[in-house]
Amino acid sequence: MRSVKQGLKFSLAILPLITSASATDGFPQLLLAKSYQPKSDLSRFWVSEKYDGVRAYWDGKAFYTRHGNLINAPKWFTESFPRKALDGELWIERGRFDDVSGIIRTEEPIDEEWKEVRFMVFDLPHSLKMFDARLKELEVVVNDVDVPHLQLVRHFKVANQKELDEKLDRIVAQGGEGLMLHRGDSLYQAKRTYDLQKLKPYDDAEAVVVAHFPGKGKYKGKLGAILVETDNGIRFKIGSGFSVDERENPPAVGSKITYRYRGKTSNDKPRFATFLRMYQQL
Repeated sequence: MRSVKQGLKFSLAILPLITSASATDGFPQLLLAKSYQPKSDLSRFWVSEKYDGVRAYWDGKAFYTRHGNLINAPKWFTESFPRKALDGELWIERGRFDDVSGIIRTEEPIDEEWKEVRFMVFDLPHSLKMFDARLKELEVVVNDVDVPHLQLVRHFKVANQKELDEKLDRIVAQGGEGLMLHRGDSLYQAKRTYDLQKLKPYDDAEAVVVAHFPGKGKYKGKLGAILVETDNGIRFKIGSGFSVDERENPPAVGSKITYRYRGKTSNDKPRFATFLRMYQQL
């Protein structure tokens, strides 16, 4: 009798993990990463490249962004996909986030554009197995489908911090964004957790444009810098990272941008902040 009760308690405990990864409440509740913790036990983690694509949830019938927006993929793209939930990234290649973002936003999908896109799969949201086992199951699922635009993200192990740093340097030198670390003995939980960690040579965040400052010298008559404000009221200038076109047509006051930075000052201001792109809620 005791074992039955224990089994019931376990079932009730993991039930939210099954239901929370669905899109029935308006948007899929996905496993989200926290920033890398240097003291993590690397022997417990799988490592993979962090792809600069669009996070996508395949519910077995359709694609959704992490904010619940339907992605209108061509029928041929998904007709052979498994009828089970998959978590991954719609991706073309390194450095082409803007291209894939534009493609998935098109209401009427253009076949020629979608022929460049791949769905890089890295998890099974509805599986009750630990990630070690989910990864093996996912490999079988992808191999059974056997279509070139559905691919399993390559995961590997590292022996120590030195090897992890070397992998990061190599990926970034080749134009990659960074690395992801996924703890092998962890369940899929629809929340932000250290079971999944992201490691990048920089951080990124969002802020609202408050004002423009005119340029000088070679930027005379164009944008010199913008003043932005974060959600917690921190204001600072961003004067680098803009293309010539962006300096001639700067982000409007009141619009939201994404910026990169390397750490923060004692006053919580981002260090070495540079403009990355207009914020895109996908």
